[in-house]
Amino acid sequence: EVKTIKQDIKKAKELLKELSSPDITLARSVEVYKESLKKLQSAEKMLEEAKLQVEEFSKVQNGK
Repeated sequence: EVKTIKQDIKKAKELLKELSSPDITLARSVEVYKESLKKLQSAEKMLEEAKLQVEEFSKVQNGK
């Protein structure tokens, strides 16, 4: 499955909405919190990898 940054951020937002619900149980809120952290960390990792690729491309283009 190909994941995108946009998908991870969208899911994290959905989880945040669920976490904001007054009806959520403590156990579920802990699960949701952990899952949302994983999604955000995944998105952050993809952004960092993209940044490194852009930097490498720039070095090649600039002959460095």
